[in-house]
Amino acid sequence: MIVNLIGKGGRVRTVPMPNWTKSAIDSWIAAADIKDGLVFRAMNRAGRVIATSIMPRAIFQLVRRFGDMIGAPNLGPHDLRRTFAKLAHKGRSGLEQIQLSLGHASITTTERYLGVRQDLIDAPCDHLGLTIEVPR
Repeated sequence: MIVNLIGKGGRVRTVPMPNWTKSAIDSWIAAADIKDGLVFRAMNRAGRVIATSIMPRAIFQLVRRFGDMIGAPNLGPHDLRRTFAKLAHKGRSGLEQIQLSLGHASITTTERYLGVRQDLIDAPCDHLGLTIEVPR
């Protein structure tokens, strides 16, 4: 997990990550010989670390470039947040957990991200598995 990540609006949160992501980041830290400070840093074309941080514009350009490579032109970093949220929701992750991962202050924002609407045909109360005997 990433502990004490400072996000938008200065909000601090902890973000869980899969093991494969942690392994990739650990490999990057070792290869870049990072001892402290920020993990993601700017590099030159020769692959040398040239700055202690990476600018938002560089992240945007990387996402756009790799989006083009996979046939998703005009892909942006915010699209990746929405994709994460929708895949987590489809995988039955709890709405509150998605909200925490995204750093949303309001559950309403998370619901808008997901396009969640109340389902009156297949409502949550239909899945409680409870029955009651009604006297006649």
